Amino acid sequence: MKKILDGMRKTMNAVKPPRITALRDLHDAEDHGPFSILIGTILSARTKDESTTRIVKDLFKVYKNARQLSKAKLRDVEKIIKSIGFYHVKAERIIEVAKIIDSKYKGKVPDDLEKLIALPGVGRKTANCVLVYAYEIPAIPVDIHVHRISNRLGLVKTKTPEETEFALMEKIPKKYWLDVNDTFVMYGQNICKPISPMCEVCKIRNGCKYYKTNSAS
Repeated sequence: MKKILDGMRKTMNAVKPPRITALRDLHDAEDHGPFSILIGTILSARTKDESTTRIVKDLFKVYKNARQLSKAKLRDVEKIIKSIGFYHVKAERIIEVAKIIDSKYKGKVPDDLEKLIALPGVGRKTANCVLVYAYEIPAIPVDIHVHRISNRLGLVKTKTPEETEFALMEKIPKKYWLDVNDTFVMYGQNICKPISPMCEVCKIRNGCKYYKTNSAS
């Protein structure tokens, strides 16, 4: 796995040093801790990273913590996040989540997968993102990029992100789990794109099932 991760990083740095992912940016900022990671992940669905980062920062300028967001008016939150997709649904959801974090967990985001999944609108990917980016607890969040690249490389042969998560957990040593999402997402955004992947510059293409199949045809 180290060879794959190193190869991805070398490829990206050789082509164009990629901008860090939204969740890595929020992790490094550490302004509002795990709660900003949780809210940022919920808002990031079907939204570009640059938009997610900007909107989360704007949101937390107004609402500093779970208690403040839990008391927010829906229309006020919608105004802040209206430039992202499904903003009405997301506004309702993050207020609802904030209420639970404030009342049930005294403002502290759980560092337990099952407790996170029990939150409204929080699936395995979001929960795992919180574990990785907020608490640095080994997990493998699987989004469309991780799912696509894992299958293209031939690391897994799966139909759904959840299947990919469990397959990767079996295949990848735990010491690499914290690096998988961040590196694969950047690679998927910059190199191994959904359409017209940049195979010609990829330094791990010789071990890639997708490249071998398509270069032979």
